[in-house]
Amino acid sequence: MPQEPYVHAVNMEHKTNVMRELDKLKIKYNHYCYADTDAVSGMEVAAVLNQNPDKVFKTLVTTGKSKKYYVFMLPVAKELDLKKAAKSVGEKSVEMLKSKELLPLTGYVHGGCSPIGMKKFFTTTIDKTAENFDTIIFSAGKIGYQAEMKLEDLSKVIQFNLANITED
Repeated sequence: MPQEPYVHAVNMEHKTNVMRELDKLKIKYNHYCYADTDAVSGMEVAAVLNQNPDKVFKTLVTTGKSKKYYVFMLPVAKELDLKKAAKSVGEKSVEMLKSKELLPLTGYVHGGCSPIGMKKFFTTTIDKTAENFDTIIFSAGKIGYQAEMKLEDLSKVIQFNLANITED
């Protein structure tokens, strides 16, 4: 691991619902708080945490031609390939969910969306590059907070598939 990541201890009142859920399930994870920085984009978050942007994942919500919703997780430096994403979930096409629809649908705001703890579970696909790392980092469900865990541990909390879903 490169230099020590930027992290503040998170006490109980600053724990996110994601962290509380992982604690309840006794699943091992690391957490990071960068809430007192100016980091906004995924690339800025990766830089503040001193992490490889390929192992820091963003969570995107889409809607398919069938009107079903899908969650995709991919490295912050990459773009979602909508054709590959649609194919990975058996849809003719998918499109990004409109920002204003995110909170009512998932319970999360843009920039703080986590695959764990959504109001309802949606089919989730993680870019297969996640397999290249011992752990991946993703939103802990609130802007300024990230969780890091092994894919095998994440699979104990949510169901997901792995697929190539990013633009080349």
